[in-house]
Amino acid sequence: MTRASSEVTGATNEGLGLRTRPRRHADPRAGQAPHRRAAAPIDAYTEPAPPPAGWPPADWPETREEYLERLRNTPTHLCRLRYFGDQERWGFAFYTYSNERYELSVFPSGEFFGPPEEAFQVAAEAYLR
Repeated sequence: MTRASSEVTGATNEGLGLRTRPRRHADPRAGQAPHRRAAAPIDAYTEPAPPPAGWPPADWPETREEYLERLRNTPTHLCRLRYFGDQERWGFAFYTYSNERYELSVFPSGEFFGPPEEAFQVAAEAYLR
């Protein structure tokens, strides 16, 4: 099972589809909105595969349960969204683990702006398979 979240907006979703738009950026009535150009990181949390029998070794610094809990609480960084003034104008930056930073990305349409659901879908398909 995968749980995705946006730390800035508080939006969460089970599975791969993003059903709730990051409302704090899109709708100032949804509460105290961050700066209009603030970026919303989207992270995913996955249930780790159980380690093999006999793991961890006796000299390992954490128990099996501590290890699994640490993995459950370690996010997979997917992307970052930036709001540009309307529901369909969001910028998209893909998290690159090779550089450990967000890199400007284009939507599958070839445009630099698009809906947040599309950006999330692209990032989730890349990292959560």
